[in-house]
Amino acid sequence: MQQAILAGGCFWCTEAVLKDVRGVHRIESGYIGGHTPNPDYRSVCSGTTGHAEAVRVTFDPQVVSYADLLGLFFATHDPTTLNRQGADVGTQYRSAIFPLGVEQEQTARQVMVDLTEADVFGRPIVTSVEPATEFHVAENYHHNYYRNNPGQGYCMAVISPKVAKLRQHYGDRLR
Repeated sequence: MQQAILAGGCFWCTEAVLKDVRGVHRIESGYIGGHTPNPDYRSVCSGTTGHAEAVRVTFDPQVVSYADLLGLFFATHDPTTLNRQGADVGTQYRSAIFPLGVEQEQTARQVMVDLTEADVFGRPIVTSVEPATEFHVAENYHHNYYRNNPGQGYCMAVISPKVAKLRQHYGDRLR
């Protein structure tokens, strides 16, 4: 098994779109990349901790490669908006990749070059590649948030369309 740490705005969204990918065994929502020790949801939402909402994905690279995970990550959020995903604004909602080693960093940078050269988004990718500092697991109620709260307004308006897009375009990669 390997791990990947990705921040694509709200961690509820990123968790929901990657959870059912074949080869993904576990996803934990949490916080990374900031300067405040022991961050919690309230402090991270204030935008003052420097942390990003992120997910730590445990996956089987024999089933889904790191590059493929990055492809799904990029396809299901907007990597061209700085510190923003939809109505969620602030550095805590930045698009970022936190590589766990040189190979992951090289892969992340190459995937971004490939997407840029193919002009997939029509605008520059602003996703940052940042050092993987300590990952702080989020409070329990954030885990499986979409699955546990499908009728909640944010889930219906923001997460459901992302999950639908994933199912429509990448259904062959899902369980």
